[in-house]
Amino acid sequence: MQKKHLLYPLIIGAFGLMTWFIISRGEQLPSPSATGPLLHPVPPAAAPYVGSGIFTDLLHHLQHPLSMLLLQIIVILCATRAFGYLARRAGQPAVVGEIIAGIVLGPSLLGLLAPGVMDALFPKSSLPPLQFLSQIGLAFFMFIVGMELDISKIRQKAHDAVMISHASIVIPFFLGVCLAYFTFTQFAPPNVGFLSFALFMGIAMSVTAFPVLARIVQERNLTGTPLGAMAITCAAADDITAWCILAIVVAIAKAGGLASALVTIALAGIFVAGMLLVVRPWLQRRMRTLNGNKTKVALGFFVLLIAGYIAEVIGIHLLFGAFLAGVIMPAEANIKQVLQDKLEDVSVVILLPVFFAFTGLRTQIGLLNEGHLWGVFGVIMLVAVAGKFAGSAFTARLMGQSWEQSLSIGALMNTRGLMELVVLNIGYDLGILTPQVFAMLVLMALATTFMTGPLLDYFGWYFHGRKARAMS
Repeated sequence: MQKKHLLYPLIIGAFGLMTWFIISRGEQLPSPSATGPLLHPVPPAAAPYVGSGIFTDLLHHLQHPLSMLLLQIIVILCATRAFGYLARRAGQPAVVGEIIAGIVLGPSLLGLLAPGVMDALFPKSSLPPLQFLSQIGLAFFMFIVGMELDISKIRQKAHDAVMISHASIVIPFFLGVCLAYFTFTQFAPPNVGFLSFALFMGIAMSVTAFPVLARIVQERNLTGTPLGAMAITCAAADDITAWCILAIVVAIAKAGGLASALVTIALAGIFVAGMLLVVRPWLQRRMRTLNGNKTKVALGFFVLLIAGYIAEVIGIHLLFGAFLAGVIMPAEANIKQVLQDKLEDVSVVILLPVFFAFTGLRTQIGLLNEGHLWGVFGVIMLVAVAGKFAGSAFTARLMGQSWEQSLSIGALMNTRGLMELVVLNIGYDLGILTPQVFAMLVLMALATTFMTGPLLDYFGWYFHGRKARAMS
């Protein structure tokens, strides 16, 4: 037994010595450059790094793009988790705290108080990888949002829900276009047409954050109530309509002219019809025949990637394709739940905070350094709330809802949250929104999301107190 134990150091020692002997002999060989030119010379960028000391090596490793990206993710996750916790303690959705965390990490606060720290953590050269990572996270998240939509609920309450949701889109959209008319000359970027600017201002006023609304309904135990069912149904119909409008708006903004825009819209229509009428039935049949969740998940991911690729090539953005891929996922075979379980934690916990931080790095509240700019922001808030909240509430009242339910539906539909940030980043990437307008709209998204909880509390307190007074 002891002899066997001696074999280990003998084998390791013998081969270690032979390796050292070969290396020592190899060090005495002449350099390849001395014997003749290389057939395939190594370019300077591919030359290995040679450190001049332990601290120099550590600094080089710290500044490596992968190290920078990992450090950024760690900082972002710590900040978003901390602010998300504070938001929940304050009775707000965690997404409010996460958006604030993104703004805090950007030039609006960290860049103002410690510009050197911000430049060290988020140098400009590191932003493209961060943006790509945020886009992947958004694609996964939009895929989940699409899967969470229950088309059957929309059909059951089709008339009222469609009326309320479409009124909550068309009214703020019109007001957003009117706002664009008065702000275009002063706030639109150079070489951007009024049509693109007006359409993006309209869609920015019209969006409802379906995932945030659904979580507020769930946290307040309203899921099984008539109010919760109607609000979720309206938001689902709103989401589908708003994303279709956004796809058209992006197509028009990207197209060079009317003919190109019409071709893009026609291709988008063919794409949507093909996904709903061809891919969806085929996917339902295929999922029934496949064995094992891994194979089904692989097929679901494949559909997601293909749909996102086609949407990007057509010119209606990757996120619309991801959303549509989620909508057509079959409810049978529990595939939606399996995909959500695998994707939701990664996208919501890790990748979405990266998107919030990237948005915060773009948001420069310091640009609003004059009184009239804050006046413009006040007008944007007025238009956003009047269009979305008032439009939804009064339409719900016309549909026969009580004043309490109508005002509560208006407050919930006024929630913009993450979806607004998605729209704003698309507009910013396309060069349609200036940094000033982008900052104003980000603040509007944060404020309208923040006010949802207090409005619901106030309406509940007011109407319940009114009933109690009437009974006494």
